[in-house]
Amino acid sequence: MGTHKYDLEERLIQFAVDVIIVCGKIDVSYASQHLSKQLIRSATASALNYGEAQSAESSRDFLHKMKLCLKELRESLVNLKIQKGADLIKNIELLEILLKENNELIAIFVSSIRTSQNKNKTNNMNIDIKPNFDIQYSKFVIND
Repeated sequence: MGTHKYDLEERLIQFAVDVIIVCGKIDVSYASQHLSKQLIRSATASALNYGEAQSAESSRDFLHKMKLCLKELRESLVNLKIQKGADLIKNIELLEILLKENNELIAIFVSSIRTSQNKNKTNNMNIDIKPNFDIQYSKFVIND
């Protein structure tokens, strides 16, 4: 868990790896196991969804996948806070590093999503949308 910066995909992968390592060192209580398994799922999902976003089929698909990454990162953050509050992760230094990185990743995704949304709005303003079809209503009579 270094303090130097990586590109976003590398940071997400490293965050997931660090979570796996920290969760591998927890006690065997039900709460620890339950929360750690969920934390591993959400931390790895953010990296995996980002990988999918890189091959998005449209700007709308990209935005959706980026929002999924953000959702998983927020879930990870809440999970870490619960584990911190319940004193389930004993290595406070590693926990603080994870919390800091998680917050930074959330900030990056919030900014990226806003930029993407603004770009989409700008692009949509330049498109003159006119229907290429006529709406016709059929007339029918209901006999009682």
